[in-house]
Amino acid sequence: MSLLLLLSLLFIDVAVPPPRFPWKKCQHFHSSHCTFSFESKVAMSMSNNITAFLNFVAFMCSIPIIAAGTWLASKPDNECIHWLRWPVVFMGLAVMLVSLAGFVGAYWKKEGLLGVYLVCMAILIILLLVLLVLAFVVTRPNGAYSVPGKGYSEFRLAGFSSWLRNRITDGDSWGNIRACLAVSDICPKLNTEIITADQFFAAHLSPIKSGCCKPPTICGYQYVNPTVWNNPTNTIADADCSIWNNDPNQLCYNCDACKAGLLGNLRKEWRKANLILILTVVVLIWVYLIACSAYRNAQTEQLFERYKQGWA
Repeated sequence: MSLLLLLSLLFIDVAVPPPRFPWKKCQHFHSSHCTFSFESKVAMSMSNNITAFLNFVAFMCSIPIIAAGTWLASKPDNECIHWLRWPVVFMGLAVMLVSLAGFVGAYWKKEGLLGVYLVCMAILIILLLVLLVLAFVVTRPNGAYSVPGKGYSEFRLAGFSSWLRNRITDGDSWGNIRACLAVSDICPKLNTEIITADQFFAAHLSPIKSGCCKPPTICGYQYVNPTVWNNPTNTIADADCSIWNNDPNQLCYNCDACKAGLLGNLRKEWRKANLILILTVVVLIWVYLIACSAYRNAQTEQLFERYKQGWA
Protein backbone atom coordinates (compact mmCIF):
# COMPACT_ATOMS: atom_id res chain seq x y z
CA MET A 1 0.00 0.00 0.00
CA SER A 2 2.79 2.39 0.86
CA LEU A 3 4.47 1.64 -2.48
CA LEU A 4 1.24 2.32 -4.39
CA LEU A 5 0.73 5.61 -2.54
CA LEU A 6 4.26 6.75 -3.36
CA LEU A 7 3.82 5.93 -7.07
CA SER A 8 0.51 7.80 -7.14
CA LEU A 9 2.12 10.93 -5.70
CA LEU A 10 4.95 10.76 -8.23
CA PHE A 11 2.46 10.40 -11.11
CA ILE A 12 0.43 13.38 -9.95
CA ASP A 13 3.59 15.54 -9.64
CA VAL A 14 4.61 14.71 -13.22
CA ALA A 15 1.16 14.85 -14.85
CA VAL A 16 -0.15 18.09 -13.37
CA PRO A 17 1.46 21.16 -15.00
CA PRO A 18 2.74 24.01 -12.81
CA PRO A 19 0.26 26.86 -12.20
CA ARG A 20 0.41 29.76 -14.66
CA PHE A 21 1.17 33.24 -13.42
CA PRO A 22 -1.30 35.99 -14.32
CA TRP A 23 1.45 38.16 -15.85
CA LYS A 24 3.91 37.02 -18.46
CA LYS A 25 7.48 36.42 -17.25
CA CYS A 26 6.52 36.91 -13.60
CA GLN A 27 7.45 33.29 -12.83
CA HIS A 28 11.08 34.12 -13.58
CA PHE A 29 11.23 36.88 -10.97
CA HIS A 30 10.54 37.40 -7.34
CA SER A 31 6.86 37.88 -6.42
CA SER A 32 7.56 41.52 -5.51
CA HIS A 33 8.20 42.18 -9.21
CA CYS A 34 4.70 40.98 -10.05
CA THR A 35 3.39 43.48 -7.52
CA PHE A 36 5.53 46.19 -9.13
CA SER A 37 4.22 45.29 -12.62
CA PHE A 38 0.64 45.53 -11.46
CA GLU A 39 1.26 48.88 -9.74
CA SER A 40 2.99 50.22 -12.89
CA LYS A 41 0.02 49.29 -15.04
CA VAL A 42 -2.31 51.01 -12.57
CA ALA A 43 -0.09 54.13 -12.53
CA MET A 44 0.02 54.30 -16.33
CA SER A 45 -3.72 53.79 -16.54
CA MET A 46 -4.28 56.61 -14.04
CA SER A 47 -1.94 58.91 -16.01
CA ASN A 48 -3.87 58.22 -19.21
CA ASN A 49 -7.18 58.85 -17.45
CA ILE A 50 -5.89 62.15 -16.07
CA THR A 51 -4.67 63.17 -19.53
CA ALA A 52 -8.04 62.25 -21.05
CA PHE A 53 -9.87 64.35 -18.45
CA LEU A 54 -7.55 67.30 -19.01
CA ASN A 55 -8.15 67.10 -22.75
CA PHE A 56 -11.86 67.20 -22.08
CA VAL A 57 -11.26 70.41 -20.08
CA ALA A 58 -9.21 71.83 -22.99
CA PHE A 59 -12.04 70.84 -25.35
CA MET A 60 -14.47 72.82 -23.20
CA CYS A 61 -12.05 75.79 -23.21
CA SER A 62 -12.32 75.97 -26.99
CA ILE A 63 -16.02 76.86 -26.68
CA PRO A 64 -15.52 80.36 -25.16
CA ILE A 65 -12.76 81.04 -27.72
CA ILE A 66 -15.13 80.19 -30.58
CA ALA A 67 -17.91 82.18 -28.89
CA ALA A 68 -15.65 85.25 -28.51
CA GLY A 69 -14.57 84.99 -32.14
CA THR A 70 -18.15 84.61 -33.34
CA TRP A 71 -19.19 87.63 -31.27
CA LEU A 72 -16.40 89.72 -32.80
CA ALA A 73 -17.24 88.54 -36.32
CA SER A 74 -20.92 89.44 -35.85
CA LYS A 75 -20.20 93.11 -35.14
CA PRO A 76 -21.03 95.44 -38.06
CA ASP A 77 -17.60 97.07 -38.05
CA ASN A 78 -15.82 93.70 -38.13
CA GLU A 79 -18.01 92.65 -41.04
CA CYS A 80 -16.28 95.39 -43.04
CA ILE A 81 -12.75 94.25 -42.08
CA HIS A 82 -12.48 90.73 -43.43
CA TRP A 83 -9.00 89.86 -42.15
CA LEU A 84 -10.08 90.59 -38.56
CA ARG A 85 -13.29 88.56 -38.61
CA TRP A 86 -12.29 84.91 -38.31
CA PRO A 87 -8.80 84.40 -36.77
CA VAL A 88 -10.16 83.86 -33.25
CA VAL A 89 -12.84 81.43 -34.50
CA PHE A 90 -10.24 79.42 -36.42
CA MET A 91 -8.00 79.29 -33.34
CA GLY A 92 -10.89 78.03 -31.23
CA LEU A 93 -11.73 75.32 -33.77
CA ALA A 94 -8.08 74.25 -33.88
CA VAL A 95 -7.98 73.98 -30.06
CA MET A 96 -11.18 71.91 -30.17
CA LEU A 97 -9.81 69.47 -32.77
CA VAL A 98 -6.42 69.09 -31.09
CA SER A 99 -8.06 68.53 -27.69
CA LEU A 100 -10.32 65.88 -29.22
CA ALA A 101 -7.29 64.14 -30.71
CA GLY A 102 -5.57 64.25 -27.31
CA PHE A 103 -8.65 62.78 -25.61
CA VAL A 104 -8.79 59.91 -28.11
CA GLY A 105 -5.06 59.27 -27.73
CA ALA A 106 -5.25 59.21 -23.93
CA TYR A 107 -8.46 57.18 -23.63
CA TRP A 108 -7.41 54.51 -26.13
CA LYS A 109 -3.72 54.70 -25.15
CA LYS A 110 -2.41 55.89 -28.52
CA GLU A 111 1.00 57.25 -27.55
CA GLY A 112 1.78 58.63 -31.02
CA LEU A 113 -1.45 60.62 -31.06
CA LEU A 114 -0.68 61.95 -27.58
CA GLY A 115 2.72 63.13 -28.75
CA VAL A 116 1.15 64.94 -31.72
CA TYR A 117 -1.40 66.50 -29.36
CA LEU A 118 1.29 67.87 -27.04
CA VAL A 119 3.24 69.44 -29.93
CA CYS A 120 0.16 70.94 -31.62
CA MET A 121 -1.29 72.26 -28.36
CA ALA A 122 2.03 73.95 -27.52
CA ILE A 123 1.97 75.69 -30.93
CA LEU A 124 -1.65 76.80 -30.45
CA ILE A 125 -0.96 78.17 -26.97
CA ILE A 126 2.00 80.15 -28.34
CA LEU A 127 -0.16 81.53 -31.17
CA LEU A 128 -2.90 82.52 -28.71
CA LEU A 129 -0.34 84.27 -26.50
CA VAL A 130 1.03 86.15 -29.53
CA LEU A 131 -2.52 87.15 -30.50
CA LEU A 132 -3.26 88.35 -26.96
CA VAL A 133 -0.05 90.38 -26.70
CA LEU A 134 -0.61 91.94 -30.13
CA ALA A 135 -4.25 92.76 -29.34
CA PHE A 136 -3.26 94.28 -25.99
CA VAL A 137 -0.49 96.41 -27.51
CA VAL A 138 -2.47 97.76 -30.48
CA THR A 139 -5.63 98.47 -28.44
CA ARG A 140 -3.83 100.21 -25.58
CA PRO A 141 -3.75 103.74 -27.11
CA ASN A 142 -7.09 105.51 -26.95
CA GLY A 143 -7.98 108.44 -29.19
CA ALA A 144 -11.19 109.34 -27.34
CA TYR A 145 -11.84 112.78 -25.87
CA SER A 146 -14.94 114.04 -24.10
CA VAL A 147 -17.26 116.70 -25.53
CA PRO A 148 -18.61 119.14 -22.91
CA GLY A 149 -22.35 118.81 -22.42
CA LYS A 150 -22.65 115.69 -24.59
CA GLY A 151 -23.24 112.06 -23.62
CA TYR A 152 -20.88 110.75 -26.28
CA SER A 153 -17.16 111.06 -26.89
CA GLU A 154 -15.38 111.94 -30.10
CA PHE A 155 -12.14 110.48 -31.42
CA ARG A 156 -8.86 111.62 -32.91
CA LEU A 157 -7.20 109.34 -35.46
CA ALA A 158 -3.71 110.18 -34.22
CA GLY A 159 -4.56 108.83 -30.76
CA PHE A 160 -4.66 105.20 -31.89
CA SER A 161 -1.94 102.65 -32.56
CA SER A 162 0.03 103.48 -35.71
CA TRP A 163 0.20 99.75 -36.61
CA LEU A 164 -3.58 99.38 -36.53
CA ARG A 165 -4.12 102.81 -38.09
CA ASN A 166 -1.90 102.04 -41.07
CA ARG A 167 -3.60 98.71 -41.77
CA ILE A 168 -7.17 99.99 -41.47
CA THR A 169 -7.14 103.53 -42.80
CA ASP A 170 -4.70 103.40 -45.74
CA GLY A 171 -6.18 104.26 -49.15
CA ASP A 172 -6.96 100.82 -50.57
CA SER A 173 -8.27 99.32 -47.33
CA TRP A 174 -10.42 102.30 -46.40
CA GLY A 175 -12.07 102.41 -49.82
CA ASN A 176 -13.53 98.94 -49.29
CA ILE A 177 -14.36 99.58 -45.63
CA ARG A 178 -16.07 102.89 -46.49
CA ALA A 179 -18.23 101.22 -49.15
CA CYS A 180 -19.20 98.52 -46.65
CA LEU A 181 -20.11 101.07 -43.96
CA ALA A 182 -22.22 103.07 -46.44
CA VAL A 183 -24.50 100.09 -47.14
CA SER A 184 -24.71 98.99 -43.51
CA ASP A 185 -27.50 99.99 -41.12
CA ILE A 186 -25.18 101.58 -38.55
CA CYS A 187 -26.21 105.17 -39.24
CA PRO A 188 -29.77 104.66 -40.57
CA LYS A 189 -30.72 102.94 -37.30
CA LEU A 190 -30.09 106.21 -35.44
CA ASN A 191 -33.11 107.76 -37.20
CA THR A 192 -35.39 105.16 -35.60
CA GLU A 193 -33.74 105.26 -32.18
CA ILE A 194 -33.43 109.03 -31.63
CA ILE A 195 -35.88 111.83 -32.48
CA THR A 196 -35.08 115.10 -30.67
CA ALA A 197 -31.82 117.00 -30.36
CA ASP A 198 -31.83 116.59 -26.58
CA GLN A 199 -32.08 112.84 -26.95
CA PHE A 200 -29.21 112.83 -29.44
CA PHE A 201 -26.86 114.97 -27.36
CA ALA A 202 -27.54 112.89 -24.25
CA ALA A 203 -27.11 109.55 -26.04
CA HIS A 204 -24.07 107.34 -25.40
CA LEU A 205 -23.18 106.77 -29.03
CA SER A 206 -20.77 104.04 -30.00
CA PRO A 207 -17.43 105.29 -31.36
CA ILE A 208 -18.31 104.41 -34.94
CA LYS A 209 -21.69 106.19 -34.75
CA SER A 210 -20.07 109.23 -33.17
CA GLY A 211 -17.42 109.42 -35.88
CA CYS A 212 -19.30 108.38 -39.04
CA CYS A 213 -22.94 109.40 -38.60
CA LYS A 214 -22.55 113.07 -37.61
CA PRO A 215 -20.10 115.95 -38.20
CA PRO A 216 -17.56 116.87 -35.50
CA THR A 217 -19.09 119.03 -32.79
CA ILE A 218 -16.44 121.72 -33.25
CA CYS A 219 -17.82 122.48 -36.73
CA GLY A 220 -20.98 124.01 -35.23
CA TYR A 221 -23.54 122.24 -37.41
CA GLN A 222 -27.21 122.57 -36.41
CA TYR A 223 -29.12 119.38 -35.64
CA VAL A 224 -32.05 118.44 -37.90
CA ASN A 225 -32.09 114.69 -37.30
CA PRO A 226 -29.34 112.18 -36.42
CA THR A 227 -28.02 112.07 -40.00
CA VAL A 228 -28.97 115.53 -41.29
CA TRP A 229 -27.07 118.64 -40.10
CA ASN A 230 -27.12 122.16 -41.56
CA ASN A 231 -25.58 125.62 -41.27
CA PRO A 232 -22.07 125.08 -39.91
CA THR A 233 -20.58 128.03 -38.03
CA ASN A 234 -16.91 127.04 -37.98
CA THR A 235 -15.96 125.07 -41.09
CA ILE A 236 -12.25 125.85 -40.79
CA ALA A 237 -11.94 124.33 -37.32
CA ASP A 238 -11.38 120.83 -38.72
CA ALA A 239 -10.80 119.34 -42.16
CA ASP A 240 -13.75 117.02 -41.59
CA CYS A 241 -16.13 119.99 -41.41
CA SER A 242 -16.01 120.46 -45.18
CA ILE A 243 -16.21 116.71 -45.86
CA TRP A 244 -19.55 116.18 -44.11
CA ASN A 245 -22.45 115.56 -46.51
CA ASN A 246 -26.13 114.96 -45.73
CA ASP A 247 -26.30 112.36 -48.52
CA PRO A 248 -26.94 109.01 -46.70
CA ASN A 249 -24.26 107.41 -48.88
CA GLN A 250 -21.69 110.08 -47.93
CA LEU A 251 -22.27 111.43 -44.39
CA CYS A 252 -18.82 111.46 -42.74
CA TYR A 253 -17.57 108.17 -44.16
CA ASN A 254 -14.57 109.95 -45.71
CA CYS A 255 -13.75 111.82 -42.48
CA ASP A 256 -10.79 111.10 -40.24
CA ALA A 257 -13.35 111.12 -37.43
CA CYS A 258 -15.04 108.09 -39.00
CA LYS A 259 -11.74 106.24 -39.31
CA ALA A 260 -11.01 107.06 -35.67
CA GLY A 261 -14.50 105.95 -34.66
CA LEU A 262 -14.01 102.60 -36.37
CA LEU A 263 -10.71 102.12 -34.55
CA GLY A 264 -12.45 103.09 -31.30
CA ASN A 265 -15.08 100.42 -31.90
CA LEU A 266 -12.43 97.79 -32.64
CA ARG A 267 -10.52 98.75 -29.51
CA LYS A 268 -13.63 98.47 -27.32
CA GLU A 269 -14.71 95.11 -28.75
CA TRP A 270 -11.28 93.48 -28.74
CA ARG A 271 -10.58 94.54 -25.17
CA LYS A 272 -13.81 92.82 -24.08
CA ALA A 273 -12.89 89.68 -26.04
CA ASN A 274 -9.38 89.76 -24.55
CA LEU A 275 -10.78 89.20 -21.05
CA ILE A 276 -12.33 85.91 -22.15
CA LEU A 277 -9.25 84.90 -24.12
CA ILE A 278 -6.89 85.61 -21.21
CA LEU A 279 -8.89 83.45 -18.80
CA THR A 280 -9.12 80.66 -21.37
CA VAL A 281 -5.40 80.72 -22.19
CA VAL A 282 -4.51 80.58 -18.48
CA VAL A 283 -6.66 77.46 -18.09
CA LEU A 284 -5.17 75.94 -21.26
CA ILE A 285 -1.60 76.50 -20.01
CA TRP A 286 -2.46 74.94 -16.64
CA VAL A 287 -4.09 71.95 -18.37
CA TYR A 288 -1.16 71.56 -20.76
CA LEU A 289 1.47 71.54 -18.01
CA ILE A 290 -0.40 68.88 -16.02
CA ALA A 291 -0.94 66.83 -19.19
CA CYS A 292 2.79 67.00 -19.97
CA SER A 293 3.60 65.83 -16.45
CA ALA A 294 1.12 62.94 -16.65
CA TYR A 295 2.43 61.92 -20.08
CA ARG A 296 6.04 62.00 -18.86
CA ASN A 297 5.20 59.96 -15.78
CA ALA A 298 3.46 57.34 -17.92
CA GLN A 299 6.48 57.11 -20.20
CA THR A 300 8.85 56.80 -17.22
CA GLU A 301 6.77 54.04 -15.64
CA GLN A 302 6.67 52.14 -18.92
CA LEU A 303 10.42 52.37 -19.46
CA PHE A 304 11.13 51.35 -15.87
CA GLU A 305 8.82 48.35 -16.18
CA ARG A 306 10.55 47.20 -19.37
CA TYR A 307 13.92 47.59 -17.71
CA LYS A 308 12.88 45.52 -14.67
CA GLN A 309 11.51 42.78 -16.95
CA GLY A 310 14.69 42.67 -19.00
CA TRP A 311 13.09 44.03 -22.17
CA ALA A 312 15.38 47.05 -22.37
